[in-house]
Amino acid sequence: MNYLSTRGDPARRKFCDILLEGLAPDGGLYLPERYPRIDARTLADWRALYAGQGYAALAHAVLSLYIDDISSTDLQAICAKTYTEATFGTPQITPLKRLEDGFYLEALSNGPTLAFKDMAMQLLGNLFEYELTRRGQQLNILGATSGDTGSAAEYAMRGKRGIRVFMLSPSGRMSAFQQAQMYSLQDPNIHNLAIEGVFDDCQDIVKTVSGDLAFKRRYQIGSVNSINWARLLAQVVYYFAGYFQATASNDDPVRFTVPSGNFGNVCAGHVARMMGLPIERLVIATNENDVLDEFFRTGVYRVRGSDQTHETSSPSMDISKASNFERFIADLLGRDGARVAALFGEALNRAKRFDLSGEPAFAQVLTRYGFESGSSTHADRVATIRDVWARHQVMIDPHTADGVKVAHEHRSNVPMIVLETALPVKFAATIEEALGRAPDRPAHFVGIEQLSKRVTVLPADAERVKDFIAAHCADDGRCA
Repeated sequence: MNYLSTRGDPARRKFCDILLEGLAPDGGLYLPERYPRIDARTLADWRALYAGQGYAALAHAVLSLYIDDISSTDLQAICAKTYTEATFGTPQITPLKRLEDGFYLEALSNGPTLAFKDMAMQLLGNLFEYELTRRGQQLNILGATSGDTGSAAEYAMRGKRGIRVFMLSPSGRMSAFQQAQMYSLQDPNIHNLAIEGVFDDCQDIVKTVSGDLAFKRRYQIGSVNSINWARLLAQVVYYFAGYFQATASNDDPVRFTVPSGNFGNVCAGHVARMMGLPIERLVIATNENDVLDEFFRTGVYRVRGSDQTHETSSPSMDISKASNFERFIADLLGRDGARVAALFGEALNRAKRFDLSGEPAFAQVLTRYGFESGSSTHADRVATIRDVWARHQVMIDPHTADGVKVAHEHRSNVPMIVLETALPVKFAATIEEALGRAPDRPAHFVGIEQLSKRVTVLPADAERVKDFIAAHCADDGRCA
């Protein structure tokens, strides 16, 4: 399997090269040359494999179709090391919770940082360590987080040989619990940078620094954001796991509703659907920052500036420039790299928008790709949290509430699976507003907000971030 850039770079690369590289040299995102199509027999074999040997075996089967420069034996060992009951608290790893007939939550938040990002980040940490050891190299990870990616990355990378993390987060824009999870880490290979701006500013800085090829190569910069294909690939697995749990036969279709701001989580569902998983609809749930909902309703992709990005009670989705969206547009436009480069380069830089409503391809958003969308407000989230607790005695976080609210609007006679994104304890203030009680807190997180913090505040300036990295690294990429 070879990988290409969404923006047309003619070079073809192997998995382990793009694992360490992150963003393509032309500023694009990597995609496989083709999506492997699984036939009915393979899907039946995977159902039996999952039932008999569990999530790690299923992960190995899926990942093997995309990774041919790691031996099958080594990849199997990496998957087995990653997806354990000790790490994820349950042998099922991503168990399904039935709320009512035909309506489920897929629990993705049982990992170390209580968010779905652990599902991919734990694998990514082990893949990085494996490949860096094999090459005898170092890697300096530059990432951006709106809340959960940062802690998931830092907990996965802390103590890993040859890896340092520089994580950007929007100063004051995450919940107190989310900030404490990240900023309380004292590991010398973890550096938290609080940026005076919103998540999109952080994300822009990551792309700007990664686009400086001389700096990137000098300091061996890599990425853990979902611009890294390996992370998105890991997320494909839980769509298959959810499907097998919700259905009795591979003839049965399902729908997934996915809370999404950066389009990474739902893009993994798009990949699973392109592989042949019987997903009838992929429903995107946004909050008040509804750039994705607007596109799927109208064909207009319109990014907002910092002053137009709402600060909401589902802060991990306070995003108005969805990085992974470029991957879907590349598929929608038939992998026309020049066209994608024009849309995501000149068009967005100049006009902050592009319009595909008149394109024949836009009609395929639903008919070929199965996408629908919806949005919710703070009042919707509070009402949904309250309703799910009252009727099912299940406590959900505000992002999952966005998903449940939108899922109800798109129900049919086909089973609906809502992807849970985080545990309620990460957003205690909204839970207390909705239910009048605090969410339960795992014992090892009691008092985390009172721990001493290690964080540096910087302006939204890529050069200042580069200066910080350079000050903490030698020219060979080794960091103090």
